[in-house]
Formats: sequence, structure tokens, C-alpha cells
Amino acid sequence: MQKGLSSRLLALATVAVGALNVTPATAQSVAEFYNGKQISLLVGASAGGGYDALGRLTARHLGKHIPGHPTIVVQNMPAAGSLAATNHIAATAPQDGTMIALVQRGMLLAKLTNPTGVRFEVGKLNWLASLASETGVTAAWHTAPHQTGKDLFEKELIVGGITNVDPETTPKMLNALIGTKFKIITGYPGTREIIPAIERGEVQGIGDMSISSLKRARPDWLRDKKVRILMQIALEKDPELPGIPFALDYVKNESDRKAMELNLTQKTIARPIVAPPGVPADRLAALRGAFAALTKDQEFLADAKKAKIEVSPLAGPAVDKVVAVITGTPPDVAARYATMMAPAKK
Repeated sequence: MQKGLSSRLLALATVAVGALNVTPATAQSVAEFYNGKQISLLVGASAGGGYDALGRLTARHLGKHIPGHPTIVVQNMPAAGSLAATNHIAATAPQDGTMIALVQRGMLLAKLTNPTGVRFEVGKLNWLASLASETGVTAAWHTAPHQTGKDLFEKELIVGGITNVDPETTPKMLNALIGTKFKIITGYPGTREIIPAIERGEVQGIGDMSISSLKRARPDWLRDKKVRILMQIALEKDPELPGIPFALDYVKNESDRKAMELNLTQKTIARPIVAPPGVPADRLAALRGAFAALTKDQEFLADAKKAKIEVSPLAGPAVDKVVAVITGTPPDVAARYATMMAPAKK
């Protein structure tokens, strides 16, 4: 019996030693892991729009900054204003660093605007970077009766909306907080579909579109005065839009100001890149480092300029600060915002 027990113990010890010897041999560096691999970059917006163009630009340059130089492949997942893409990243995407996503900025506050559809906690995701900050503008087609920002408070402007995305949420916010008279026709898949709807007279304009996207998508609109820019929407005034009314200037009390400022934090990290919550620390650091390097990559910046894509990248730590402001929102401000953005009762 004793001899049998000793034999079994010896066998177990041999297995244990073998396991100890195998572990170092199989441990991979970040470069070894990514060598020959592919990273999927989900874009939570439809093909052909501003997010898609930025995602494809990023895919052409990011891999060279990641150890092992993986190939970056873009996949569009536009449903529900990036909600499908963000839920996928949070719940079902591989958590090994082979999938990241460029999501629409509305995801930062989605828990307040669509609590039943959100399956993620914004503070538990890994925010890698933001590729741009944005100034939104309200644009009215030249045939609309609106001549100045003042007319937004006096005449109904019919605008195209995207469910839970800026072209819908911003005019809803402005109606609630400063008394504008937007009528929102929602259900458009993206700005790519709203633009021709404006041109054919289906709607009169758009309540919030990034000025950079407008300049890229329809430079003739501005050049030929086919649209009038009636308002700018951001945390700070854009020096390229002198004389254009600034939404925050119309806020009349501190409660409304805090609610609007909460919404406009999204403009600061307007093109956020996110990774799943379980990515190993060394790979997460490598991905964050790659995006930090991208902010100084002259080839990337020149490619963006050539494609007329405005970029103003923010590295991970700066994005973390904005996310911390959002997650630390006082309950009364969060409740005010959620009520403001709640779907209209039928």
C-alpha cells in the first residue's frame, strides 16, 4: 500500500514539474501573439460615412505601431447607432485583443438614453483613444425659411434623425433645454442617408452634423451656400465659425447647463475606440501605445489631410478623464438628462 501511494505521489509530482516547465515555454510576448494575426476593427456606423472613412484610414496605419504588426480589417456593424457593436464588444467579442471597435460617441451616454438596450457599463470597457474632437452644427437647406439661429426658436425646422445618435438626440436636447422648435423625422440609418433626403426636400436640414463631416461629404453645400449654418454645438466655440450662435449661450439656469454639458462631453471624445473588458494587460497597453503613436504618425496625418478627414487624436489617459466625468455624473443631473432624452409618449 505504501509503495503504491509513493508511486502515485511520484507520478503527480512529475506531472506538476512538467506543467511548471511548460508554462514559460508557452508564454507569448505581445509581438509573438500578434505576429501573423488579424485584428477586426468594428465600425459602428454604415459604410461611406464619416466614422467609416476614419475607421478605414486608421486600419491602414495602426498595424505598424502594434508589436507583431497584425493586419487590421474593418467590419461595419451600424445597427442602433453603434449599440450593436458596443454590446458585442462588451459581451461576445473575443477578449484576447483581436477585436476593437470605433463606436459612435452616443455610446458614452447610452445607459441614460436607452437603458433597456444597453448591455455594458461604460466605465468597465477599455477606452483606447479618440481619433477626433468635433463641433456639431445645425444646417438648414437654402430653401428653408430659416435665415439665422434666432429662427430656430420661432419656426419649426424639419430635420432628419438617427435613433439615439446626434442628429436626433441633439435637437431633442435643444428643444428641451433652450426652446428650439425642431421637428425630428427619425429612423434614418446614417448621415449618408440624411444628406440626399435634404437635397430632395424630404427634410429641411439636420439638427447636428459634425462640421468636419459636412465639409468632407458635401463641400459644395458650404461653397455654394446651399445650406445655412444656424448654430454650433460643442463645449467650446469653434474659431472657424465666428458669428455662428453657440448653443450653450442660450442656457438659462445651472441645472440645464449641467445637462447640456454632460451631453457635449461626447464632442470631446467624438470618435472613440474601445476594446473588450477582458483584454490581457500587456496587449491592452500595446494597443493604447499604438494609438498614442498614431497621434504623431506623419504618414497617418498626411493621409488624413489628403482624404479631407479631420483628425485630432486623444490618447487613452485623456479619454479616461472624460469617461470618469461621465461615470461620476451626479444622480440629479443623470436623471434630468435621462428624462430629457426619454422617447416621447404615444
